[in-house]
Amino acid sequence: MRRILVVGVTGAGRSTLARAVSARLDLPYHEMDALYFDGPDWSVNAGLAEDVAALTAEPRWVFDSLGYPEVRDLMWERADTVLWLDYPRRVVMPRILRRSLRRTVTREVVHGGNRETWRDWLTRQHPARWAWSQHRARHREIERRVHDPRFAPLKTHRFGHPAAAADWLAAL
Repeated sequence: MRRILVVGVTGAGRSTLARAVSARLDLPYHEMDALYFDGPDWSVNAGLAEDVAALTAEPRWVFDSLGYPEVRDLMWERADTVLWLDYPRRVVMPRILRRSLRRTVTREVVHGGNRETWRDWLTRQHPARWAWSQHRARHREIERRVHDPRFAPLKTHRFGHPAAAADWLAAL
């Protein structure tokens, strides 16, 4: 395990697990949303593809993402391991709601210097709405990829509950 993708729906705990694996295996950790959103008003990094190509060309890394569409295949082609947090909505939704509420109330700065606001809760792009509406589609996309012959060399660890991921990490 030298090139690892931690995948799953928004709120599953990808970043948390990716940071823990990074620390345990002494691998560089890259937060995809921090690469994607590079400035105020959630502006998108025009050089994302080049940045991700350079980072994934390195021999060792951990990313906390399935990958945005413009870099997804590249990331999957260069990875050697996928850690899939395949949690049901009943696990993910309380997590994402707590996180978003905390970020909104505390005005926590996130990607590109942005903040989640009360107004954001009314948009389709809000993380809680995104996690709910994209849960099934994200599951199908990851399922398709782990069975795609192009990615057959990848070692996939699929966790159906946070306890399974925690047990795996403890044994690492």
